[in-house]
Amino acid sequence: MSTAPTPHHLDANGGRLYYEIRGSGPLLLVVGQPMTSAPFAALADDLAADHTVVTYDPHGVGESTVDDPSLPITPEIEADDLAAIVDELGLGPAAVMGTSGGAVAGLAFASRHPDKITTLIAHEPPVADLLPDAGPVRAAVDAIEDAYRSAGSGFAWGAFASLVMHQGLVPADGVPPAAWPPPGAPADDQPDGTAPPEPSAKQQADDELFFLRMLKPFTRYAPDVDGLRGGPVRVRVAVGAGSGPEVARRSAEALADRLGQSAVVFPSHHAGFMEDPAGFATSVREVLAAP
Repeated sequence: MSTAPTPHHLDANGGRLYYEIRGSGPLLLVVGQPMTSAPFAALADDLAADHTVVTYDPHGVGESTVDDPSLPITPEIEADDLAAIVDELGLGPAAVMGTSGGAVAGLAFASRHPDKITTLIAHEPPVADLLPDAGPVRAAVDAIEDAYRSAGSGFAWGAFASLVMHQGLVPADGVPPAAWPPPGAPADDQPDGTAPPEPSAKQQADDELFFLRMLKPFTRYAPDVDGLRGGPVRVRVAVGAGSGPEVARRSAEALADRLGQSAVVFPSHHAGFMEDPAGFATSVREVLAAP
């Protein structure tokens, strides 16, 4: 059942943050990156049955804005955003379910603000510098940025999709960019089959922020493994049951190994929070309830 969220704004950390609140009960932050609040609606609706659920538009993305659009967006900045939201609500400390780049922000949050977080579920964080093929992954990320600068968003999204969907070690000579949108994909659900409208100025700005100021800081974030392993925050790494040996899953498994744990298996793939929100919510509850 849909739970109507209440929208909120907060001026913090050189930007104006947008976040949504659903439900009541213990505070649970559900964050992704670069995904905004919208893709988490079904999951947040489910979890709001027994939690106060906060979803968030990452720093500068969606309805969140930045004062200086030339600055990089780092996991540390987003960690401070989450801390500001917890302080604003006065309901902390919070549990956090972070997925993809949101899991990277969660790792930074646990390290920088351990008094504001109890449990972190880090679902497939792409902390690629932990991988044996970290060098080729870095080169592939450089190539994505170059693709954006030389050919624009479409080509850059194709290069990004090729990297994140690549199975196994990334070769030294990189991976060829995929077509974007993928062949056979509908033209943005246009009823007459025509091409979708040009992206808005905000969407173009979000793409520029992601490719030029966000992608590198997040894929190159070095988690404080020693501090997390022995610290006060309970960290549980999760992977999708249907995920193959892609960068995100392999990174998560490498992190779990360094933390001395086995990754918890969640339903579906990297985007399981959208593909199976009910099953994903069940897994979140199980991790939060476990000793």
